Amino acid sequence: MLNSYVLLTILGCSIVTWLPRIIPFALTKKIAFPKPLLNFLSYIPICILTALLLQSILIYKEGEFPRIELIEAISCIPTLLVAIRTKDLMKTVIVGVVTIALLRLIF
Repeated sequence: MLNSYVLLTILGCSIVTWLPRIIPFALTKKIAFPKPLLNFLSYIPICILTALLLQSILIYKEGEFPRIELIEAISCIPTLLVAIRTKDLMKTVIVGVVTIALLRLIF
């Protein structure tokens, strides 16, 4: 009884998580979007990555001025250089992870 309940719960959660990610791709395949909308949408990944980056670099507490995490900020330099030079997300992520790991090992 408990095993089937847990299995159904996991299956239900999987479906609920999967559907909102897949349905938009399926629906938008047959729609031709106007060029200005496509240009606008092309900036969304940059905005999301910037928000995630700033969230990991800046530490903020209520009533205090935001502080910069030095190790995370330093690790952005080689990561940004690789991103600009290669324009390859996988290489950029690998350089970022390795750089932060090395800096945390050193400091």
